[in-house]
Amino acid sequence: MYSVTATSIAQLQEAAQQLVSTFPKKRVFAFYGKMGAGKTTFIQAVCKVLGSEDYVTSPTFAIINEYSSQELSPIYHFDFYRIKGVEEAYDLGYEDYLYSGNYCLIEWPEKIGSILPDNIVEVHIEVLENESRKIVAN
Repeated sequence: MYSVTATSIAQLQEAAQQLVSTFPKKRVFAFYGKMGAGKTTFIQAVCKVLGSEDYVTSPTFAIINEYSSQELSPIYHFDFYRIKGVEEAYDLGYEDYLYSGNYCLIEWPEKIGSILPDNIVEVHIEVLENESRKIVAN
């Protein structure tokens, strides 16, 4: 179990390091949270921890972005917000990515919940009253 409260953007880097360290053998991370909760911002920090120097943005329209990393290339970043159903995930060849052994960071995983692997890490991000973020993963 992992639980962190980040009160600033600067603390997200440390929170991302703790997340990766808490689940060293896991490769598929599903990020849950409302629109504007900070999923993409936290994924940017996770990618940096994983050694990527690429510009990390939400793949809202592309659905998937691929980032390089010196040690762990490639890192896959999904945003399923705009898909209409799991059929679109099948069309993307989601299995090739999620079962590749590479890091897969998924925004809006609830859109494809029925086809997610069993061994994922669920990361829940909640905005608190003071604009800090509570991040819980298991």
